[in-house]
Amino acid sequence: MKYVVSLSLISVLFYSCSTYLIPVDSFKNQFGGMKETDMKEVVVQGPLGERTRYRTFPQDSVDCTKKGQWIRLEKAPSLEIRFTDDHNKKTVYYFDRIFVTDSTISGTYSRILGLQKSIPLETIKKIEIQDGHKNYRYVH
Repeated sequence: MKYVVSLSLISVLFYSCSTYLIPVDSFKNQFGGMKETDMKEVVVQGPLGERTRYRTFPQDSVDCTKKGQWIRLEKAPSLEIRFTDDHNKKTVYYFDRIFVTDSTISGTYSRILGLQKSIPLETIKKIEIQDGHKNYRYVH
Protein backbone atom coordinates (compact mmCIF):
# COMPACT_ATOMS: atom_id res chain seq x y z
CA MET A 1 0.00 0.00 0.00
CA LYS A 2 2.86 2.41 0.82
CA TYR A 3 4.31 1.75 -2.62
CA VAL A 4 1.04 2.68 -4.37
CA VAL A 5 0.67 5.88 -2.34
CA SER A 6 4.31 6.87 -2.95
CA LEU A 7 4.02 6.17 -6.66
CA SER A 8 0.80 8.19 -6.84
CA LEU A 9 2.41 11.15 -5.05
CA ILE A 10 5.43 11.06 -7.34
CA SER A 11 3.15 10.93 -10.40
CA VAL A 12 1.15 13.92 -9.17
CA LEU A 13 4.32 15.91 -8.48
CA PHE A 14 5.73 15.23 -11.93
CA TYR A 15 2.43 15.97 -13.63
CA SER A 16 1.81 19.16 -11.69
CA CYS A 17 5.27 20.52 -12.45
CA SER A 18 5.06 20.22 -16.23
CA THR A 19 6.26 23.46 -17.69
CA TYR A 20 6.20 23.99 -21.43
CA LEU A 21 8.13 26.59 -23.41
CA ILE A 22 6.83 28.75 -26.21
CA PRO A 23 9.56 30.35 -28.32
CA VAL A 24 8.89 34.09 -28.53
CA ASP A 25 8.70 34.11 -32.36
CA SER A 26 6.27 31.18 -32.29
CA PHE A 27 4.13 32.98 -29.72
CA LYS A 28 4.02 36.11 -31.89
CA ASN A 29 3.01 34.02 -34.92
CA GLN A 30 0.30 32.17 -33.01
CA PHE A 31 -1.19 35.08 -31.06
CA GLY A 32 0.11 38.41 -32.38
CA GLY A 33 -2.24 41.07 -33.71
CA MET A 34 -5.44 39.90 -32.02
CA LYS A 35 -8.62 41.81 -32.79
CA GLU A 36 -11.48 42.40 -30.36
CA THR A 37 -13.90 41.19 -33.02
CA ASP A 38 -12.15 37.77 -33.13
CA MET A 39 -12.64 37.09 -29.42
CA LYS A 40 -15.23 34.49 -28.41
CA GLU A 41 -17.34 34.28 -25.28
CA VAL A 42 -16.82 31.42 -22.82
CA VAL A 43 -18.35 30.45 -19.50
CA VAL A 44 -16.04 29.17 -16.77
CA GLN A 45 -17.12 27.39 -13.61
CA GLY A 46 -14.96 28.00 -10.56
CA PRO A 47 -14.19 25.86 -7.52
CA LEU A 48 -17.28 27.01 -5.62
CA GLY A 49 -19.62 26.40 -8.56
CA GLU A 50 -19.74 30.07 -9.52
CA ARG A 51 -19.89 30.85 -13.22
CA THR A 52 -18.08 33.66 -14.95
CA ARG A 53 -18.57 34.79 -18.54
CA TYR A 54 -15.75 36.49 -20.45
CA ARG A 55 -14.20 36.80 -23.89
CA THR A 56 -11.09 34.88 -24.92
CA PHE A 57 -9.03 34.43 -28.06
CA PRO A 58 -10.42 31.96 -30.64
CA GLN A 59 -7.51 29.49 -30.68
CA ASP A 60 -8.31 26.25 -28.83
CA SER A 61 -4.68 25.24 -28.38
CA VAL A 62 -1.09 26.45 -28.32
CA ASP A 63 1.97 24.87 -29.88
CA CYS A 64 4.83 24.67 -27.39
CA THR A 65 7.85 22.53 -26.55
CA LYS A 66 8.70 20.13 -23.76
CA LYS A 67 12.28 18.84 -23.66
CA GLY A 68 12.77 19.91 -27.27
CA GLN A 69 9.68 18.11 -28.61
CA TRP A 70 6.80 20.12 -30.08
CA ILE A 71 3.40 19.42 -28.59
CA ARG A 72 -0.04 20.97 -28.83
CA LEU A 73 -1.50 22.00 -25.48
CA GLU A 74 -5.28 22.43 -25.30
CA LYS A 75 -6.54 25.72 -23.91
CA ALA A 76 -7.99 25.47 -20.39
CA PRO A 77 -8.92 28.09 -17.77
CA SER A 78 -6.41 26.55 -15.34
CA LEU A 79 -3.41 27.21 -17.61
CA GLU A 80 -1.06 29.98 -16.54
CA ILE A 81 1.43 31.70 -18.82
CA ARG A 82 4.62 33.26 -17.47
CA PHE A 83 6.51 35.95 -19.37
CA THR A 84 10.10 36.77 -18.41
CA ASP A 85 11.42 40.10 -19.68
CA ASP A 86 14.98 41.14 -20.48
CA HIS A 87 15.44 42.26 -16.83
CA ASN A 88 14.34 38.80 -15.57
CA LYS A 89 11.06 40.21 -14.23
CA LYS A 90 8.26 37.63 -14.43
CA THR A 91 4.63 38.38 -15.17
CA VAL A 92 2.02 35.63 -14.85
CA TYR A 93 -1.42 35.67 -16.47
CA TYR A 94 -4.21 33.19 -16.92
CA PHE A 95 -3.51 31.90 -20.40
CA ASP A 96 -7.07 32.22 -21.72
CA ARG A 97 -7.26 35.81 -20.47
CA ILE A 98 -4.43 37.29 -22.56
CA PHE A 99 -4.82 39.77 -25.40
CA VAL A 100 -1.88 40.35 -27.72
CA THR A 101 -1.39 43.29 -30.06
CA ASP A 102 1.65 43.96 -32.23
CA SER A 103 3.38 45.68 -29.32
CA THR A 104 1.79 44.62 -25.99
CA ILE A 105 0.48 41.68 -24.03
CA SER A 106 -2.41 42.40 -21.70
CA GLY A 107 -3.86 39.90 -19.32
CA THR A 108 -5.69 39.05 -16.14
CA TYR A 109 -3.61 37.84 -13.23
CA SER A 110 -6.37 37.53 -10.63
CA ARG A 111 -9.68 35.86 -11.44
CA ILE A 112 -11.25 36.91 -8.14
CA LEU A 113 -10.31 40.59 -8.29
CA GLY A 114 -10.16 40.83 -12.09
CA LEU A 115 -6.78 42.57 -11.95
CA GLN A 116 -5.17 43.27 -15.31
CA LYS A 117 -1.78 44.44 -16.50
CA SER A 118 -0.02 45.13 -19.81
CA ILE A 119 3.62 44.53 -20.71
CA PRO A 120 5.61 45.43 -23.85
CA LEU A 121 5.99 42.50 -26.22
CA GLU A 122 9.48 43.52 -27.39
CA THR A 123 10.95 43.05 -23.88
CA ILE A 124 9.91 39.38 -23.60
CA LYS A 125 12.79 36.89 -23.72
CA LYS A 126 11.14 33.72 -22.35
CA ILE A 127 7.59 32.34 -22.30
CA GLU A 128 6.50 29.40 -20.18
CA ILE A 129 3.09 27.82 -19.79
CA GLN A 130 1.98 25.55 -16.97
CA ASP A 131 -1.24 24.02 -15.66
CA GLY A 132 -1.86 25.59 -12.26
CA HIS A 133 -4.34 22.77 -11.49
CA LYS A 134 -6.83 25.25 -10.16
CA ASN A 135 -10.37 23.97 -10.22
CA TYR A 136 -11.70 26.01 -13.15
CA ARG A 137 -13.33 24.49 -16.22
CA TYR A 138 -15.23 25.54 -19.31
CA VAL A 139 -18.98 24.84 -19.28
CA HIS A 140 -21.29 24.95 -22.25
